[in-house]
Amino acid sequence: MKKSINTFLKQPIKDNINRSANPSVTRASTILFNSMQELTKHEKKIKANKKISYYSYGRYGSSTTIELENILKELEQAYHVFLTGTGFGGVALAIMSLCRPGDEILVSDNVYGPTKEISEGLLKEFNIEPKFYNPDRFEDLKNKITKKTKMILVENPGSNTFEFQDLSKIVNIAKRKNIFTFLDNTWGTPLYLKPLKIGFDMSFCSATKYFSGHSDAMGGSLAVNKKVFKKVMFFYKLSGYRMSPDEAYLIIRGLRTLDIRLKKHRENTKIIINFLKKQKKIKEILYPHNSSSKNYRLWKKYYSGANGLLSIVIRSKKKSSVVKFVNSLELFGIGYSWGGFESLALLQDLRAKTKYTEARQYLRFTKDEHIVRLHIGLEDPKDLIQDLKQSLRYIK
Repeated sequence: MKKSINTFLKQPIKDNINRSANPSVTRASTILFNSMQELTKHEKKIKANKKISYYSYGRYGSSTTIELENILKELEQAYHVFLTGTGFGGVALAIMSLCRPGDEILVSDNVYGPTKEISEGLLKEFNIEPKFYNPDRFEDLKNKITKKTKMILVENPGSNTFEFQDLSKIVNIAKRKNIFTFLDNTWGTPLYLKPLKIGFDMSFCSATKYFSGHSDAMGGSLAVNKKVFKKVMFFYKLSGYRMSPDEAYLIIRGLRTLDIRLKKHRENTKIIINFLKKQKKIKEILYPHNSSSKNYRLWKKYYSGANGLLSIVIRSKKKSSVVKFVNSLELFGIGYSWGGFESLALLQDLRAKTKYTEARQYLRFTKDEHIVRLHIGLEDPKDLIQDLKQSLRYIK
């Protein structure tokens, strides 16, 4: 019988040997075969991306990680899914698999900080030239394409500032010029957007975020089409970018409730936004599901849902008062990451330079406008509103 994706997520493969409702956690380095012929035959199946229940060596994964690959393959509608030990490992895997000395890579200026760091700090040392384009201007991307452009790397929506891009336009021009495309889809998840169906070559998600949902596991997921499979598989096997079976088990557990959790995150966020709209100290709410957002049209064009991550823009000449606002929050933890059950707050300094990276090139906010990223968790939204209300009074 045909099942909806929500039903599918509740029905991952079970451990029939032990009669468990959950898959087993298989930890293994050596995989044993009955003969050299059997080993060789199995290697050929892996190379051809045939369905398997175990790998030929533990560096590639185990039966537990294969279970997760199969779930995500269905969710992403992908040819194959590669799993990495951290979210960012998936970004590095994509770039290092496809880019070579002399190539250029076009990167959206609003990408995740470490993505910018690998582009500016590491790729240049390998003679791979990064070019950053304005995510609000498709023409800027178009004008920066050269014969050397090997990949276009997109994050949608943009990290912290939530710019939305017209994804089909990017795919169309990339296909015409034979350029690989990569989309960081951590915010939307393949539940709400399937990048490979639009035409992207690679769809990335930090499994640390909503896939896990419990802030207790780390991992990355890189879904690919047939076009790039062999190139990525070659580097994947050599690099050792592998997710542990224990992390895979936790992420499988989290995926069972992905649809339910995202719905609750979105419901809570809608309530919080209705409160934030009335606060004079907040200049702007950066959240595309908000109908007054300038990105609402593009969100609605491509996405079937939204989640709990947003940013607020606070106008203040005293940055210290914004810091005090964040510090005084009691129910919002201060820390990196997001996508777990808990609410989080983080003041973002997008003008800061690091040893390896420049500040954002295309930032429309003034020096007196401060961005605080909020992740709205699964707590009672009334309590979260009271917490925000008592902390907003510190902003001067």
